[in-house]
Amino acid sequence: MASDYYKVLGIDRTASAEEISKAYRKHARKHHPDLNPDDKNAKKRFQEVQQAYDCLNDLEKRKLYDQFGSDYEQLGGKNPFAGGHPRGTPGGGPGGQGFDFGDIFGQGAAGSVDLGDLFRQFGGGGSGPHRTRRAAPAKGQDISAEIAVPLKTIIQGGETQIQLEHDGRMESIAVKIPAGIEPGKKIRLRGQGQPVAGGKSGDLLLKINVESHPFFKIAGKNLELRLPISIPEAIEGARIDVPTPSGTVTLKIPPMSNSGKKLRIKGQGLKSADGSSGDMTVELMIKLPEVAPPKFDETSQNWADAYSKPIRDGVQL
Repeated sequence: MASDYYKVLGIDRTASAEEISKAYRKHARKHHPDLNPDDKNAKKRFQEVQQAYDCLNDLEKRKLYDQFGSDYEQLGGKNPFAGGHPRGTPGGGPGGQGFDFGDIFGQGAAGSVDLGDLFRQFGGGGSGPHRTRRAAPAKGQDISAEIAVPLKTIIQGGETQIQLEHDGRMESIAVKIPAGIEPGKKIRLRGQGQPVAGGKSGDLLLKINVESHPFFKIAGKNLELRLPISIPEAIEGARIDVPTPSGTVTLKIPPMSNSGKKLRIKGQGLKSADGSSGDMTVELMIKLPEVAPPKFDETSQNWADAYSKPIRDGVQL
């Protein structure tokens, strides 16, 4: 059963020439085989769209199609009830309806229009109620990818290099990383996505992740640091130099600090575009020496006796 050309383009039977052209561009992009490489039926649907447009875009063919349906093609595209050139001058001149868009595109009336040429040439010209606007060039699909960026680059900003394949060749692209960008945010690289014949390439949407760090990690706009301290520093207290996004800051460790104790340094997290900053949280981690001191055995019992209660009291489910 022949397809209904109006349904193929998704338009009413009273659609204007501009509406027909707009619907064609929409469905041609949607079903073009180059944009749907995994869809085996895309080529067939694209051909149906092309066939519907070739008919309905031609005033004389559309008139015959409305009268006789797809059977008009068996009549050689001519009105059996008219002689010569219907309602106008031969060749579809001014006032006639035999105007053939195939001539504009350099093809015969029965030939198909190349999609790339169409996007470059379609629309514009002429005057009156059926004048069409020049179509915007086709755009390739956007591509999504992820990269891991050093924590220092996330904090301070900078550039990182990525490798992209273009026309079978690998190219190195410099990506600018804004200072203080939160992991998980995306950067749009225009024109670095899927290319398309006769149109603009799509964009590359690059999700920014942070490389793992042995001591630091990012939590929203805050910066977290697991800071190793020695047993004497934990017992006696200390003043320790700590690296921060704005430089070295001296942190005061209270005496008798346990592992897991958290200290806050305000304003030393990631900086936002509005100038505000998160905080840095410092978690103390007591680190034992590689070997026990020479007189440790003599004093270990004294240390054990110094605990006023069992240190694992209450550790239960």
